[in-house]
Amino acid sequence: MAISLSVVLLLAIILVVMIRNGSLKGGPAAVAVLFGFFLASSGMAPTIQNFLDSIADTIQRISF
Repeated sequence: MAISLSVVLLLAIILVVMIRNGSLKGGPAAVAVLFGFFLASSGMAPTIQNFLDSIADTIQRISF
């Protein structure tokens, strides 16, 4: 859960920075947020979560 929350905060910060810099407009940002929201409630969500968890576990084992 802590990893998910930190990833969400990191992505939110990146999204805000991209909007403020003008490299991403509000409309496409809203579409990206809605896509993520609906993807999270789809049948693919557990598969994606397992994949991200395995990446986090691998990074944790690599780091000192």
